[in-house]
Amino acid sequence: MPCTDGAQLMTDVNVTDLRQNLPSWLDRARRGERIRITSRGTVIAEITGAKATEQEAALMRKRLRGAVAHYESPTEAAHPPGEWSVNQ
Repeated sequence: MPCTDGAQLMTDVNVTDLRQNLPSWLDRARRGERIRITSRGTVIAEITGAKATEQEAALMRKRLRGAVAHYESPTEAAHPPGEWSVNQ
């Protein structure tokens, strides 16, 4: 049963389902989903993916640096109207 916790997706799973499908639940956690494990309707544990190490985080920031375009006037088109093929 999916629910939201802020902006992050969180899913509840009962112990029996977790045991029967453990690899798929671990894969979902590895991709960033938070999994809450329930027993008789009560949350007893939570599985989340591992956080990035400081070195991994630095590498991700380095890759992203410069990926965002900055515009002098954000209300004007980024490309001349003649370059657009949409709606023509």
